[in-house]
Amino acid sequence: MNTIKDIIDCLSNWAPLSLQESYDNAGLIVGNPHSEVSKVLVTLDATEAVIDEAIQKKCNLVIAHHPIVFKGLTKINGSNYVERVIIKAIKNDIAIYAIHTNLDNMLTGVNNKIAKVLGLQNLSILEPKTHTLGKLITYVPSAHQAIVKEALFKVGAGKIGNYDRCSFSVQGAGTFRAGELGNPFVGKIGETHTETEDRVEVIYPLHIESQLVAALKQAHPYEEVPYELVAIRNVNPEIGSGMLGELPEEMSSASFLAWLKKTMELSIIRYTPFSGAIKKVALCGGAGSFLIKQAIRSGAQAFITADVKYHEFFDAEQSLMIADIGHYESEIFTKELISKQILDFFPTFAVLLSETNTNPIKYH
Repeated sequence: MNTIKDIIDCLSNWAPLSLQESYDNAGLIVGNPHSEVSKVLVTLDATEAVIDEAIQKKCNLVIAHHPIVFKGLTKINGSNYVERVIIKAIKNDIAIYAIHTNLDNMLTGVNNKIAKVLGLQNLSILEPKTHTLGKLITYVPSAHQAIVKEALFKVGAGKIGNYDRCSFSVQGAGTFRAGELGNPFVGKIGETHTETEDRVEVIYPLHIESQLVAALKQAHPYEEVPYELVAIRNVNPEIGSGMLGELPEEMSSASFLAWLKKTMELSIIRYTPFSGAIKKVALCGGAGSFLIKQAIRSGAQAFITADVKYHEFFDAEQSLMIADIGHYESEIFTKELISKQILDFFPTFAVLLSETNTNPIKYH
């Protein structure tokens, strides 16, 4: 029987919690990670109705895109829907896990799913992040270089864009003297030894740093493994906000709006006028108005997002069409994305998509 930890490890390895924004609260919000899990219910929001659905369907783990708790609770007495959800989940032994901006920030995350639903091509992150990469430098006897590099690659180091197993090495002479308590791989205790070594460098995503160092120490032949960890400011093309892509064929503004409404199954679109043809499209699921200027700089003719405020629509300045399709509507396919990730690792496990419409907004 799988545990809750098995399921959330599958998700956190895919979308590490370290990639969530500072204001977020992704992760296990309610529940014991070591409890056995019977069924999973995937939803956008962990509302009271969703917890009722989980009870009815005998699911003891709810995976939600949006965290039910964003800020610390000072009281839990059922005075609001957040507290009532927490109380009901605990009473019925239902765990709640949130996978939010950490999934938004993944190249294979929420925005990628939206782009694929729309059939966009040549995808890239709209605003890639910096400070998410590191460089590991180690010194290893030349005869063991291949073994050490293989161990680093296996953990996930050495990936740059569309290339993997990337590294740099140069040969030199390393010197050391083993103390009385040492157990040197080469050389003798008390004598200075010179060894032909390779300096090996690899880039890695910061969230794998502890696993990377552990793999290095296991593969390296020396008793005391020499290594350096260096934070780098390079742009990470696989981590960041929004998505940029292209339509298979350019469309007029009117055709684009009609196609968008049909494809995303929308009741309404709030948009700014745009007179030109649309080919390049930027998008951001959920509240994405912070990316309007970046969408313009990217050369996109349309920016699909949600929760745009009145004055923010002016920022389009006729440079592109801003299409606000609604928060819930923009992220509805996230349930399928999360479900597929779990089933890829646990193909026989019961993963249900919530049938509860948690959209708090209605249209008339």
